Amino acid sequence: MSKLTMKIDGMSCGHCVAAVREAIAELPGVQTSDVRIGAADVSYDPAAVTPEQVAEAVREAGYEPAVV
Repeated sequence: MSKLTMKIDGMSCGHCVAAVREAIAELPGVQTSDVRIGAADVSYDPAAVTPEQVAEAVREAGYEPAVV
């Protein structure tokens, strides 16, 4: 498993955290380690998903990710 840290703009509450957690969890090969307001630490299988795909899932949920 590889690790990825993202800063996420636009999050302001527990609902935002839940929405991001759900969007990331739906991807194959992803295990979310920690999602909090403004950031997420993600463990993922690079054979199943790319960091860009994880970021796109966050973007589709309505937030602006930046891979750190």
